[in-house]
Amino acid sequence: MSGLGRILLVEDDPKDVELTLEALSEYNLANEVVVVRDGVEALDYLYGRGGFQARAGGSPAVVLLDLKLPKVNGLEVLRQIKSDPDLNMVPVVVLTSSREEKDVVASYKLGVNAYVVKPVEFHQFVNAIKELGIFWAVVNEAPPGSTVKAS
Repeated sequence: MSGLGRILLVEDDPKDVELTLEALSEYNLANEVVVVRDGVEALDYLYGRGGFQARAGGSPAVVLLDLKLPKVNGLEVLRQIKSDPDLNMVPVVVLTSSREEKDVVASYKLGVNAYVVKPVEFHQFVNAIKELGIFWAVVNEAPPGSTVKAS
């Protein structure tokens, strides 16, 4: 399906990465899914730094962000995205195993667009990812004038 935006998946657990990619590819929900494994890589991707200097321009259609990440945690990544005028319109969905109230509250205070707790059961997890992908990469319309561009 052409014209669909990129999804930036920020996840350090290889099993969750594999399941997420499988769920998204099952319906060809995005032209491209970029996977980064820690908060530093996520920020490097978003700002076109380090190994991502030559990446295609534009922001992802959505960022699927785990909170418990090495190097820079997900809340700090979210804080930087939402405080940057060039990135703050990019939808961010926290996709985490944390049900802790402090994480939910902190995420919403920082401007997260959605907070999804990863289902433990395989089929629930796959279905949740499919629904997220359909909504954020296909159904949701980016705000006028945003830097979100289809790949």
